[in-house]
Amino acid sequence: MNIKPLADRVLIDPTAAEEVTMAGIIIPDSAKEKPLKGKVIAVGDGTKDEPMVLKEGDQVLYGKYAGSEIEFEGTKYLIMRQSDVMAKLV
Repeated sequence: MNIKPLADRVLIDPTAAEEVTMAGIIIPDSAKEKPLKGKVIAVGDGTKDEPMVLKEGDQVLYGKYAGSEIEFEGTKYLIMRQSDVMAKLV
């Protein structure tokens, strides 16, 4: 990975949204819920006021509208502040 988040930011690989079909109707991508779970790919070094709690490989839950979408080498990621992450799955 050639992306290194700065300060208290984390790079997250979101879990793919599940496609739901009902009575033969396929729900389009635009109508699917945004996934709220993902895997931490890279973390920044933190700040003097907020040390990094998350580490690479952690499974996390985040808010529906948290972070910014970026695309790197054909893969979509989310980058957000550590404080935007709501929980770490253990």
